[in-house]
Amino acid sequence: MSHQKNALPPVVVLVLAVVLAGYYFLQPGSQETKTTSPAPSGEFDASGGVMKIQFLDVGQGDAILVTSPEGKTMLYDGGRSTSRMKEHIEELGLTKLDIMVASHGDFDHINGLNEAVKLKPTYFINNGIAADTATYRKLIRAVKAAKTQGLVARDRNIELGSVKLHVFDIPKGLGDDQNANSVGILIERGSFKAFLGGDSEKDTMEGWLNQYSKVLKEVNVYKSAHHGSPHNDNAEFLSVVSPEVVVIGVGPNNYGHPSEEAIDLYKKYSEHLYRTDLNGMVTIEVDASGHYRTTTEKGREE
Repeated sequence: MSHQKNALPPVVVLVLAVVLAGYYFLQPGSQETKTTSPAPSGEFDASGGVMKIQFLDVGQGDAILVTSPEGKTMLYDGGRSTSRMKEHIEELGLTKLDIMVASHGDFDHINGLNEAVKLKPTYFINNGIAADTATYRKLIRAVKAAKTQGLVARDRNIELGSVKLHVFDIPKGLGDDQNANSVGILIERGSFKAFLGGDSEKDTMEGWLNQYSKVLKEVNVYKSAHHGSPHNDNAEFLSVVSPEVVVIGVGPNNYGHPSEEAIDLYKKYSEHLYRTDLNGMVTIEVDASGHYRTTTEKGREE
């Protein structure tokens, strides 16, 4: 690139090109992580590097950390406790976040992000609908103070090192309901696919099926919607997604999560079911071809 007197600085040109293309590239870095004892699933070969998806045990709430083989990171939700998130950050040796995602504005998904934002993530993705709470306002102030670039969820591909993230459009006509407007992200490496959909409602899932049915078919790992509520995940959606593994982010609660209806549904459409309240942190490791293995801190699958 030439450095003419009146030309924009190279960094500005690069940023403009990236934004206009709607396609984001995050280059390799370094990252420390810890693993638990392996529980193989498929022909696993770590020689090409390993992607990790860690469903953190944050009690009644969601927090999922994705780490590429190059050490690039995405944190999807942060649970309800800043102290618990701080413990996970220290335990995992996290010093930088590349992407931080708030699936929606509910307390049990975003309060822990008020701790995670101290790592100064490069990008912050949310649904673009402000929650009228002190917790949400505090988070947005912290995101701005960290000079993090905000992105409203829309159809876009992001390269997290060698891992592909596909951010879904939020279906139209859902009003301002936070759960219904949850951010959906498909994670891909080799033949492997995982889907995170926050507390999405049936109408959300119907909209995603209309737009993304091909890529949603036969997902390997699926985060349960709304902590196993009986009103969210449904047979129509799960019959298409047909996950091999379902993970429920859940802790002590007064809502009856996870419900027996949801557990029965997961067992009907998936092969393996894990819960963070019973299993602690659930770790999925994925090799370059897409083979994966599942590890839990404690207990057996449901």
